[in-house]
Amino acid sequence: MKALFISDLHLSAEAPHILRAFDALLDGPAQTVDALYILGDLFEYWAGDDDHTPLSRHVAKRLQTLAQSGVRVFFLAGNRDFLIGESYAASAGMRLLAEPTEIELDGHRVLLSHGDLLCTDDADYQNFRAMVRAPEWQADFLAKPLAERRAMIEEMRRYSKAAGQQKPTDIMDVNPRAVEELFRAYKHPTMIHGHTHRPARHTHQIDGRTCVRWVLSDWREAHAPYLLWDGDRGFIDSVYPPLQSSRME
Repeated sequence: MKALFISDLHLSAEAPHILRAFDALLDGPAQTVDALYILGDLFEYWAGDDDHTPLSRHVAKRLQTLAQSGVRVFFLAGNRDFLIGESYAASAGMRLLAEPTEIELDGHRVLLSHGDLLCTDDADYQNFRAMVRAPEWQADFLAKPLAERRAMIEEMRRYSKAAGQQKPTDIMDVNPRAVEELFRAYKHPTMIHGHTHRPARHTHQIDGRTCVRWVLSDWREAHAPYLLWDGDRGFIDSVYPPLQSSRME
């Protein structure tokens, strides 16, 4: 089978070039695979499934069309769009995945995550994450008027940006022990995640085993970075249009 993995697009009305790259990916490589996995932060922010915008409608229509063509579309929430629910997922033809989720690709076990849970050195963020992921907080937030929710999100974004500028760079990367513990908990699968915006292929020696961890790229320019599982050829790290490409086992 073939599967395509992307994350951290941060789609917004302010970045139309990223949306064009997303459309190009759906018209190109996504047409040749069996499944598309979106590992969080598809959108820059999400105020609720009732926040109908031209952007959200466009993305839903494009993904629904892809799903109707026979490509299975999966979504695992990120730190920006964790409020995407069943209503929007249905409109986009997506199946929601838990954090983390283990899948199988041609007999190979693969663990999928957005990646923010692994950044345990950032205690302030982990406390915030625990708060906003709580069902009680989400129910209370989604009960507020949409305009109030949007204003609250803008305030949280400003605070997050200011706080991030004060933190050491490494504190916002994954914690090695957290990575090791997750590998061990799931019995040493391949791992794929995003969030850190530090694309790479890492190898880890854990319990006498060599474990591989792929970190997906964020989207910044008018191209679409992705990771492809191509059956016997394994994982291929690439971009569309193919500005650069490198095969890795």
